[in-house]
Amino acid sequence: MRYKAFIFDMDGTIVHNMPVHNQAWQDTLAEAGVHIDQDEFNRQTTGKRTPEIVRLMLGSQLSEAEIAYWGERKETLYRQRFAGCREPLPGLLEVLELARQKALPMAVASAAPPDNVNFILDELDLRKYFQVVVNGEEVPRGKPDPEIFLRAAKSLQTEPCDCLVFEDALSGIEAARRAGMDAVFLTTTIPADETAGKAHVISAVPDFAHLDLAALF
Repeated sequence: MRYKAFIFDMDGTIVHNMPVHNQAWQDTLAEAGVHIDQDEFNRQTTGKRTPEIVRLMLGSQLSEAEIAYWGERKETLYRQRFAGCREPLPGLLEVLELARQKALPMAVASAAPPDNVNFILDELDLRKYFQVVVNGEEVPRGKPDPEIFLRAAKSLQTEPCDCLVFEDALSGIEAARRAGMDAVFLTTTIPADETAGKAHVISAVPDFAHLDLAALF
């Protein structure tokens, strides 16, 4: 096989939840007195950790308690609104099952906080597929910093160049490049042409059902 391990982003990759995240951010920031342009907000923040986004949008002068308050306010709104909508992206389970049959190690590397990771992986019974899960509280910086992918690869005992990343965010695609990993781009939130010319992006698809599994494995 060409790759010896798979590393999955979560939001927008395992589930199609970014519109719900975006609305939760919009409502939370409006409550704090900040109104956003959604497209520009996405480009500035996708792949970042929740505290990083709060600081970026509300100012670095905030205390740690204030950052925690606004971050939890947003995440609570998101979980309340997405609770009845959780389902894997089309084709994901087939890919996970096939990888498991081939004994291919897999990880989740998400900038999301632990409660959000549990909210998706445990409620959808997906954790059983992954030997490693790295969340946003385990790294000092979000994507495009490559550390979260490098930490996942190290935990899987796999060289970065042997890992394939599945991502929906441009910052995640850049983090994969910096980590020395190839990537599959899920176009759940951003058009495929945004990754044109990026040599490490081997495919851009709307969901996992559109992957060429024979070529992938």
